Amino acid sequence: MGRSNLLGAWGETVAAEYLRKKKYKLLAAGYRTRLGEIDLIASNRKYLIFVEVKLRKSDVFAEAREFVDFHKQARLRATAEMYLSRYPTKLQPRFDVIEVYAPQGIETTDPQINHIEGAFE
Repeated sequence: MGRSNLLGAWGETVAAEYLRKKKYKLLAAGYRTRLGEIDLIASNRKYLIFVEVKLRKSDVFAEAREFVDFHKQARLRATAEMYLSRYPTKLQPRFDVIEVYAPQGIETTDPQINHIEGAFE
């Protein structure tokens, strides 16, 4: 596994733990189809949440959420539609972005987490 893959996996683990602490139920991690990948899929009482995790060292250049552009959103929507066709639910779908800021990379002991609920439709 390359360094950036290791860092990405670490960021997704941090985000998953954050969601567990908020009482979300984790349903899938790294859900892949031919159309794209969804980092985390979770649920609460009302929503089925498709989560894009963005890890950055800082927000000096740009906030992590800014890297979830129109094309990335379209791929996430298409992948979510495939998930929903395979696993139907009565829960309302929602797209969230979780920004993980880790100035020392995986050595960061207390990463800053910013959870944007309903980041896009």
